[in-house]
Amino acid sequence: MNFSEGMRKEADKYFALLREKATEEQLAKIETVHDELYQTFALSDFAGRFLSMRPEILCRIIDSGELESGDRTASYATELDALLNGITDDNVLKRKLRLFRNEKLSVIAWRQLNNKSDLAEEFRHLSELAEQIIIKTMDCLYGRCCQVFGTPYSYDGVQQRMLVIGMGKLGGRELNFSSDIDLIFCYPHRGETRGARRSIDNQVFFTRLGQQLIQILDQQTVDGIVYRVDMRLRPFGDSGPLISSFAALEDYYLKHGRSWERYAMVKGRVLGEETPESLELDSMLKPFVYRRYLDFGAVESLRKMKAMIEAEVRRRQLTDNFKLGAGGIREIEFIAQVFQLMRGGRMVSLQERHLLTVLENLKHGNCITPEVYDCLMPCYVFLRRTENILQEINDEQTQTLPSSPLNQERLAKAMGFETFEEFYAHINSIMETVHKEFALLISDPESETVEEDPVFSDLWLLNLNREEIKEIVVNQFRDQSQIDHLADEIKLFKDECANKPIGPKGRAILNRLIPYLFRSFANMKHGAATTFSRVSKLLLTICLRTTYMQLLQENPQACDQLLKLCSGSELITAQLTEHPVLLDELLMPNSLYKPTSPDDYSHDLHEFLMRVESSDLEHQMESLRQFKQIQLLRICAADLVGALPLMKVSDYLTFLAQAILDEVVNLTWNQLVAKYGLPYNAHKHGDKGICVIAYGKMGGIELSYGSDLDLVFLCDSDLEKETDHPEHPISDRMFYGRFAQRLMHLFSTRLSSGVLYEVDARLRPEGEAGPLICSISGYESYLNNKAWTWELQALVRARAVLGPDRLVSRFNEIRNGVLRKSRDVEKLREEVVSMRTKMRSSLIRGPKEAFDTKQGEGGMADIEFMAQYLILANAPTSPDLVLWSDNVRIFEECARLGFITEEESKCLINAYLDIRAMYHHHSLLGISRVYDGHKLDEQREAVKKLWRKIMLKEE
Repeated sequence: MNFSEGMRKEADKYFALLREKATEEQLAKIETVHDELYQTFALSDFAGRFLSMRPEILCRIIDSGELESGDRTASYATELDALLNGITDDNVLKRKLRLFRNEKLSVIAWRQLNNKSDLAEEFRHLSELAEQIIIKTMDCLYGRCCQVFGTPYSYDGVQQRMLVIGMGKLGGRELNFSSDIDLIFCYPHRGETRGARRSIDNQVFFTRLGQQLIQILDQQTVDGIVYRVDMRLRPFGDSGPLISSFAALEDYYLKHGRSWERYAMVKGRVLGEETPESLELDSMLKPFVYRRYLDFGAVESLRKMKAMIEAEVRRRQLTDNFKLGAGGIREIEFIAQVFQLMRGGRMVSLQERHLLTVLENLKHGNCITPEVYDCLMPCYVFLRRTENILQEINDEQTQTLPSSPLNQERLAKAMGFETFEEFYAHINSIMETVHKEFALLISDPESETVEEDPVFSDLWLLNLNREEIKEIVVNQFRDQSQIDHLADEIKLFKDECANKPIGPKGRAILNRLIPYLFRSFANMKHGAATTFSRVSKLLLTICLRTTYMQLLQENPQACDQLLKLCSGSELITAQLTEHPVLLDELLMPNSLYKPTSPDDYSHDLHEFLMRVESSDLEHQMESLRQFKQIQLLRICAADLVGALPLMKVSDYLTFLAQAILDEVVNLTWNQLVAKYGLPYNAHKHGDKGICVIAYGKMGGIELSYGSDLDLVFLCDSDLEKETDHPEHPISDRMFYGRFAQRLMHLFSTRLSSGVLYEVDARLRPEGEAGPLICSISGYESYLNNKAWTWELQALVRARAVLGPDRLVSRFNEIRNGVLRKSRDVEKLREEVVSMRTKMRSSLIRGPKEAFDTKQGEGGMADIEFMAQYLILANAPTSPDLVLWSDNVRIFEECARLGFITEEESKCLINAYLDIRAMYHHHSLLGISRVYDGHKLDEQREAVKKLWRKIMLKEE
C-alpha cells in the first residue's frame, strides 16, 4: 500500500514509541510482522496507542498465532474464565477486562486493515467477544452477590439466574467495532434469596447485580471502557425498573408494547448458552414481535420511525452520515425488518436476527427479487466495512465520514481506493442505489402514487344521488356497456360503506383508496361493472379490518393485481373475499403467477408449519388451510394468464392435495400415538401400516377447482395386538378406526379459514355401512366377491397415493388382479350403459337445449365410462391396460393394443381435453358447468358417435 506523508508520520511515531518500550528480544519478534504492523499503525491510532505502549501484549499476540487465524472465538470463553478466576477487587476486574477487550480488538483491526478478514469474520468475532465478556463478567459478579446477599430462589424453590437480552447489532451477531451494547435484564420468577443472614427480594438482588455489571463495563477508567451500556430499550425506558421478571416483561409488552419496541425486539436475543429459561423467554416474546396475521401496519410504523430519524439528522445537521442518512445502513435494515414484522409470523425463515441471513431468506421466499438482493447485499457489506474501518481509526463510535484529510486518506486506502474523492463518489453511488430500493418499499405512498383526480374523489366523498353518479360514470368511464348497472352498484356500495362502523383511521384509508380504484375502473375497456361488483363485495368484507385496507392503499401494484384477477375470475374473487389473508400474495407477482413446483409442496408445507407450536392443534389446522389457499390462488392466477396448460393445472392441484394429505396423516398419527401409544403393528413393520387410495379425479391425476377427494383408507390385516401406552393402551383395531375418524375430522372441520377438503369415503367396501378404514385382506375379499360393476369402474381410476412400499405394492397387486379377471363382456357393457343412463337422468343440469359439460350426452362422463369399459372388457387378455388410471393414457394404450383406432383415440382425447377445458374455464369464472353455446358441438357429436359404436354396438 502506498502511504501518504501523514500516514507515514503516524506510523513512524508509533514505531518510535514501541522501540522505546520494547526489549531487544521483543523487537526481534516484532520485526517478523513489520510490514503488517506498519500498515496497522498507519491506519489506526487506536491500535498504535495500545500496542506501541504494550510490547509484551504485542508479542503475546504474535506468539498466539491469532494474526493468522480466521476463527478465534472459541478461545474467548476459556481465556476469560482464567482471567477472572479469583478476582475480588473491582478495580482489578475493570483493568483486566479493558486490556483483554483492547487486545482482542487490536487483532480484529489488524486483520481487517491488512485485508486478512472479511465482514463475516469481523461480525462473528466482535459479537462473540462482547457476548462472552458480558456473560463471564455477570457470572463472576453473580457469585460475589450470592456470597453477600444469598442465592436467589423462586417461591417454588428453583434457583434463579439473570438473563441478558442483547438487542440491536449485538442480538443480530453483527456488532460493529466501537458499538454501544443495548441490553435488557430479566429473571424468570419472583422470590427471595437463601443462605444469607437476611433474605432480600429477587428483584432487589438482580437490580444490584445489574447495576454492578453496568458499572464494570461502562465506567471510564485510565484504561478506557469495555462497552458503553445502553439500557433504554427496557420496559418504560429510563423511568422503568432496571430489571423485570418474566411475568412483568410479558405484561408490559402485552399492554404497553409500542411499534418501535417490536422493531427493536426483532434483534433481541438471550445471550449465553441456550437454557430452558432462555427458551421460555424467547417463546414468550415471539408473539409480540411476530404476529400470526400479516401486519401491514408495520410499513407505516417503520415509515414514521424513519421520518423521525430523518428529522433528527436534519436537527443535528448530520452530513455524510452513512448510517442514518438517505440510502444508509438503517434503510437496508428497515427494508429487511419491514418484511420481518409484516410476514415473520407466517414465514419462519424470516425470524432471523442476522441481517445478511434475512436478506438471503427474503430472496428465497420471493419477498424480494434476486436482482434486489444482488443490489442490497454488496451495498450493505460495503457500508458495514466502511463503518468498522472508520471506527478502527480511533475506537470511536461514528458513522459520519471524516472531515480531517488524514482520516479521509486512511479510510479511502483501507477501503481499496487511491483517493478519498474516488471513495466518496462510490459510497454516494451506493447510497443512492439503496435509497431507490427503500423508496419503492417504505417511502410515503402519497409521494409515490399519481395525483388523485378530484372527479373520482368527488364520486366517493360527495353525497351524490343515482343520477349524479350516473353522469360521472358516463363522462369518465371508458366502458359504457352497463352504465345503469354500474351506477346502481356504486350507489349501493357507498350507502353500505356509510352504514359500516368504520373508525377514523379506516375512513382515512378508504378516502385515499377508493378514488384510486374508481380511476382504475374508469380506465377499463370492458367489464367495469362486473369487476366493480366483484371487488366491492371484497371491500365490504375487509373494510372493518384496517390492516387489509392499508395493504391496498399503500401498494398500488396490489390494487392493480386485484382488479386484474377479479375481472378475470369469479372463483379468485370468492377466494380473496372469503380469505382476505390471501391479499398478501398480491404484493409478490413473481410468485403469484409462478406457482410452487409440485416437487416442493411437501418441503414448503413443512416449513410453513414449523412456525406453529406442535401442541396448538387449531393453529395447525388453520395453517394447513392457509397453505392450501395460498397455493390454490397461485395456481388460479397462473391459469388465468395462461401460464399453466390444463393438464398442468390438474397436476398441480392433485399433487398439492397429496402433499396436504401426507401432512394430515402425519399430524393425525402423532396425535393418536401421543394419546394411546404406538400400535404393535407399527412396531412390527417399522411404518404406520396405513395406505391411502385415491379414486376419481385425484386417482386419475385430474383434480379440478373445488373437487372433492374420493379416498379409501386401508391398513394391515393382523390387528389382534394393542398399543404400547403404559396407562391407556387400546387395541390396534380401535387405534386405526379412531385414526380414520380423526383424519376425516381434520379435513372436514370448518374453521374461520373454511374446510381443508371435502373428503368422500363412500367408495370403501360396503360404502357408508362399512368401517372408515378397511384391512387390506378385507378390501381384497370385497372386490373379488361382492363388488358391483360401478365399483369396478371406480377401481380403474384408483391409485395409491400414500403408504409404505409393502402396502402400496399389495394394493397394486389386488387392483391389477381384480381388473384382469375374466368377465362377461356383453353383460359388462349392458351394466355400464345402464349405470350411465341412471346417472345422467339424476345428475344432469341445465335446459335440454344446453350442454352439461360433465353429465350431458357427449360429455366428460360419457368419455370416462368408455375408458372404464375398455379396461374392464380387455384387461384379461391385455394385462398392461391396467397400468394407468388417467383417461388420456388409457385411450393411448387402447389404441396401441388395437382395441380402438388411432383416430378414435385422438378423437376421444381431444374431445375430453376440450370439454374439460371448458368445464375448467367455467369453474375459474365461477359460473355453471352448463354451456349454451356451440363451440363444442363438433367434439360432442364425435363423442356421441363413438358412444354409439363402442357402448351401443351401432355401426
